[in-house]
Amino acid sequence: MEIQFKLAAVALSAFLTAPAFAVDKIALVVKSMGIGFFDAAHQGALEAAKELKDVEIIYTGPAKPTAEGQIEIINSLINQNVKAIIISANDPDALVPVTKKAMQRGIKVISFDSGIRKDGRLMHLAPSNNALIGEKLVKMAEQVTGSGGGEIAVLSATAQATNQNVWIAEMKKVLAQPSHAKLKLVNVVYGDDQTDKSYREAQGLFKSYPNLKAIVAPTTVGVAAAGKAVQDEKKVGQVFVTGLGLPSEMAGHVHSGAVKSFAIWNPIDLGYASVQIAEALVKGAKAEPGAKLSMGRVGTATLDKDNEAAMAEPFTYDASNVDSFAKIF
Repeated sequence: MEIQFKLAAVALSAFLTAPAFAVDKIALVVKSMGIGFFDAAHQGALEAAKELKDVEIIYTGPAKPTAEGQIEIINSLINQNVKAIIISANDPDALVPVTKKAMQRGIKVISFDSGIRKDGRLMHLAPSNNALIGEKLVKMAEQVTGSGGGEIAVLSATAQATNQNVWIAEMKKVLAQPSHAKLKLVNVVYGDDQTDKSYREAQGLFKSYPNLKAIVAPTTVGVAAAGKAVQDEKKVGQVFVTGLGLPSEMAGHVHSGAVKSFAIWNPIDLGYASVQIAEALVKGAKAEPGAKLSMGRVGTATLDKDNEAAMAEPFTYDASNVDSFAKIF
């Protein structure tokens, strides 16, 4: 009886000290700590971990946005035996040797927001893509001009800004469709991502186009400057501003009535979706062209020939949600 009791005690002790279930450690490595956008992504990552139940999030990043800082962190994570690393890269090339090392150890490496070169990760999750952004900009212009349509103008960054030019080209493709015929693009002007110049360009549009209904600015500097110009020139209700902006900079313009809605990627969804994908890869899903990977409540990511996927169209911010997001970024 005594031997049986001792064996039972040993078994019970082993049961109590063993972990209840295996936990997958997933690291979210951001460009640098203390950035509201990435803090919001962390919030989404924690939401995904809670939903998945067997995931622990390690949220980390360097004090300054350098590749060297991220390399040091990744080496440390390799030693911690994490199952996956999700990273917004400070340098697409410099991180490749260390992320390759991580993958050789069986760690699933994906990039999000800012990508790593193709050979240094399994896949990249972009917040959106060019076609979705162009379509979103036109949709928002239609919302503010109403069923009657009317004249719209684009206030861009610099004439050489690659991303801006691609988004404007995508806008023009959408505007050329018969279903959007009531919108007339009268001009594209450039504020060079300078607040003062963007403000003056907006004023110039008011003078040149007295029937202008909307200014679409696919730049955070331009959209805020145009919103201020509408208020200062007493054009609220006559000319509306929309585009890509930050909630913290746009809340006042929404409340003034100069802006009905604007868009930018939702960092909470981006963090959430990245963790959902990373855990799917840990559990055996394959990152290969054509693969469809679950992003939980956000939807499904479909990988292209370069193993890249777009999460969703930019997220809409308006009077119903701008204040809560303005506290974040």
